[in-house]
Amino acid sequence: MEDAYARSVSEVLDFFGVDSTKGLTDIQVAQHARLYGRNGTPFWKLVFKQFDDLLVKILIAAAFVSFVLALINGETGLTAFLEPSVILLILAANAAVGVITETNAEKALEELRAYQADIATVLRNGCFSILPATELVPGDIVEVSVGSKIPADMRMIEMLSDQLRVDQAILTGESSSVEKDLESTIATNAVYQDKTNILFSGTVVVAGRARAVVIGVGANTAMGNIRDSMLRTDDEVTPLKKKLDEFGTFLAKVIAGICVLVWIVNIGHFRDPAHGGFLRGAIHYFKIAVALAVAAIPEGLPAVVTTCLALGTKRMARLNAIVRSLPSVETLGCTTVICSDKTGTLTTNMMSVSKICVVNSVQHGPPVAEFEVSGTTYAPEGFIFDSNGTQLEFPAQLPCLLHIAMCSALCNESLLQYNPDKGSIEKIGESTEVALRVLAEKVGLPGFDSMPSALNMLSKHERASYCNHYWENQFKKVSVLEFSRDRKMMSVLCSHKQMDIMFSKGAPESVISRCTNILCNSDGSTVPLTASLRAELESRFNSLGLDNLSLLLSFAGKETLRCLALALKIMPMGQPTLSLEDEKDLTFIGLVGMLDPPREEVRNAMLSCMTAGIRVIVVTGDNKSTAESVCRKIGAFDHLVDFSGCSYTAAEFEELPAMQQTMALQRMALFTRY
Repeated sequence: MEDAYARSVSEVLDFFGVDSTKGLTDIQVAQHARLYGRNGTPFWKLVFKQFDDLLVKILIAAAFVSFVLALINGETGLTAFLEPSVILLILAANAAVGVITETNAEKALEELRAYQADIATVLRNGCFSILPATELVPGDIVEVSVGSKIPADMRMIEMLSDQLRVDQAILTGESSSVEKDLESTIATNAVYQDKTNILFSGTVVVAGRARAVVIGVGANTAMGNIRDSMLRTDDEVTPLKKKLDEFGTFLAKVIAGICVLVWIVNIGHFRDPAHGGFLRGAIHYFKIAVALAVAAIPEGLPAVVTTCLALGTKRMARLNAIVRSLPSVETLGCTTVICSDKTGTLTTNMMSVSKICVVNSVQHGPPVAEFEVSGTTYAPEGFIFDSNGTQLEFPAQLPCLLHIAMCSALCNESLLQYNPDKGSIEKIGESTEVALRVLAEKVGLPGFDSMPSALNMLSKHERASYCNHYWENQFKKVSVLEFSRDRKMMSVLCSHKQMDIMFSKGAPESVISRCTNILCNSDGSTVPLTASLRAELESRFNSLGLDNLSLLLSFAGKETLRCLALALKIMPMGQPTLSLEDEKDLTFIGLVGMLDPPREEVRNAMLSCMTAGIRVIVVTGDNKSTAESVCRKIGAFDHLVDFSGCSYTAAEFEELPAMQQTMALQRMALFTRY
C-alpha cells in the first residue's frame, strides 16, 4: 500500500480487512503471505561477468582454435595443449579474483539487513504474541515501545503514550528524533520526512509506545528499496574499461588483418610436398596465423589489470569501503565531485554535550561561566575545561556541574549499555537524553577526589553507566511528568534521605520562564532571580545566539548546538505525584549545548579531496543551520571566501530558474532538506 500515509486509519485498516482490536486471523495471514509476500546476484552471473571483455573473448577464441587444430592434427602429449591450457589458466585466475571481490561486496550490501528487527510483538486472533519479524505480513497489528526496532514499514493507528519519537537517521539523515502522529499527510510528492504517520523498517523508537499496521515488508519497505537499488545499479562503462575495449577492438582488427595477410601470402606454399597436400598446407599456415595472433595478444594484460584493481579493492576494504565491481576502483582516479551524506558519515551520529553554561556568581566577576566538554562518542571518555582551557580535575566539586550530573541522570529515560560483541557502547532512547547520561559520566561523582583513577579501574560494562546508576540508587523516582509539545519540558520527582526534589529539563525559554531562583556555581548558594538578573541572563543568552524557536544555541556564531536548560525544585515531603502546577518557582541550574560531532578524520579527508581537485558536496536531511555549522567544522567551506550561493535547501533550489540551477550546481557545497 503505497499511499497509506495519505489515508486515514480506518481506510488503511479496511484496505487490509483487519480489526485493530483482534488483528489478522490465521486464514488472513496465509492469504496476505500469498498476496503480498513475506518479510543477491546469482553466482553464475558473477562468473560469466568476468569474461565480458573483448580481450578475454579473443583469448578464449584463440585458445579454442589452437585446441581444435591440435585435435585435428592428431597431436598428443602435454606440449600439444600447453598453449591453450596456459591461456585458460590465466583467464580462470583472472575470473576467480573478480568473483571473490564482487561476492564480498554483495555480502557487505546484504549486511543492510542487520538494520532489520529480529522479532515483533504482533496481535493475531485477538492475542498478542512475539514472532520472528520475517513472519510479518501486510495487515498485521504490531505494538512498539522504547528501544524497539521497527520490523516493517507500518502506518500508525493508535497512540499508547503522550508521544512517540523515532530515530530514523539511518534512513533520512536527521540528527534528531522525529515525532510521529496519527494524522494523514496531505503533502504532494511526499518524501520520507513528510510521512509523519509512517514507521519505517530499521528505525528505532526512542520515546513512547504505539500500535501500527504493517503496510510493507521485505523489498517493499523504504530500507528494502535502498538495498535493492544498490544491488540493481546499472553497470556503467568506466574510463579504463572503455580504453581497454577500444584497445581490444583496434588490436583485434590489426591482428585479424595481419593473420589473413600472412595466410594469403603463403597460398603458393600450400602445395609444398613437405606439407603432404594442399589442405594440410592450408592448415599448417592457418596454425601459423593463429600462433601469430596468440603471440600478438597481451594475454597477461587482463590478469595484470585485475591484480592491480584487486589490490586497490583490498586497500579500500580495510577502510570499510564497499566495492561492488573491480573496475569501479579505477573510477576514483577520474572522480571530480563527491556527494556525501552528513549524519553518520561525516559525523558520528552520536549526540554529545560540548558546552555548559552556568551562573557563576551574582556578586563577583562575570555572572555566567562557560565550560567545554571533550569526547565525541557514547563512551565515558572526555574531560571538562573551563573558559581558560584548563582541565577540571574534579568537576563534581563544583555545585552546578554536580547538580547538572544529577539532573542528567535522573530526569532521563534512556539507557547506556556496553556491547561486548561489538566492543562499543550502545544506546536505547532519545539521543539528547543519551548525551546527558554520558555527560553525567564525564562529570563523575563526589567523594572520588582521593582516588581519581577509581572509575577507570572498572570494567567497560560497569563503567558505561556507573555514575548514572549511583544517582539512581541514591534517589528513588516517585513520579514523572513526560515531555509534551505544549510545555516543551519534562520533570521527575525523586526522594532522597527525607527530601523530595523535582528535576526538570527542557527548552530554555520554557524552563527559564518558570524559574524564580538560580544556583550559583561559585559557592552553591541559591539566590533570587531578580528582574535585573533575568534581563542580564537573557541578554547573555541572546548574545550567544539562542534561538528560542528552534532550540538552537550559537556560540560566537561559529557553532550551532541543540540546547537544553536544567532546573530543580525542593518539594514538600510525601507528595505522591507531580502535576503541571508543580512546574513553577524552579531553581535554574544551567544550560547544556550538544551536537552530533564530526568524525575526527573527516577534516583531513576533506583537505585531501580539495588538494586532489575533487569538489565535495554535503547532502543531508538535516536543517540548514546545523549542517552549515558541521561544514565549517570539517572544512567544507574553507576554500570559499563567501559561501553565499553555496548552501541551498531543497525549496530554495527548486525556486531557482533552470539556468540558475545549473549555475548553482557549479558552486554548491551543501544541500539540505530545509
